[in-house]
Amino acid sequence: MSAPLVSILDDEPAIRAMLVEALAEAGFRTSAFARASDFEAALKRSQPDVCLVDLGLPDRDGLSLVHRLALEQGAVVIIISGRAQVQDRVTGLELGADDYIIKPFDPSEVVARIRARLRTPRREAQRGETARFAGWTAHFDRYALEDANGAETPFSHAEGEVLRMFLEAPKRLITRAQMQETLGGAAGESFDRAMDVRISRLRTKLREDPKNPRLIKTIYGAGYLFLGDVDWG
Repeated sequence: MSAPLVSILDDEPAIRAMLVEALAEAGFRTSAFARASDFEAALKRSQPDVCLVDLGLPDRDGLSLVHRLALEQGAVVIIISGRAQVQDRVTGLELGADDYIIKPFDPSEVVARIRARLRTPRREAQRGETARFAGWTAHFDRYALEDANGAETPFSHAEGEVLRMFLEAPKRLITRAQMQETLGGAAGESFDRAMDVRISRLRTKLREDPKNPRLIKTIYGAGYLFLGDVDWG
């Protein structure tokens, strides 16, 4: 099995060189780009396992690119940015990023975060790529929810991680602490708000009543319960 491929998009040559060296030493394959146009052209030739994306790009809005990557590529998306405000981190996570790393950073931290994010695909292989529940089918191989009539709605990698966590533990309480431990990322306001947004989006895609959801229940002060029966195939 080939090593995971990490694509780096950052217009600073020193950052690109530092990340390429650290990731190569850690056993990853890499590709590095200074411009979004070159990065996107490369995506048509090969699909990376992880995308490291800077928000301050010369030819494209980084946040819009992150959102499209999260919905269309199925890769882990990690933002690397000098924007350190909480709202910037929350916005990036809300748009579908899996993690957010603030510059300046230690390259060993980036390696550790990537390894943490790649734990989920290894876990997925044990349970299969399709789960059926309450008239829905979740296709984790192509990141899509299929309803009883065959209509499909895409979900991001980050939303898929949360959905898989619920489907692997139906009718069992999942606490915020368990979510943070399993999904990675620093605990705190930005993580909590990102989880709230991802769960809200999942409820919308599952056509839940926001005032009385039937599948993903909030247990205030404790966590969440997924109430459906799940059949993995």
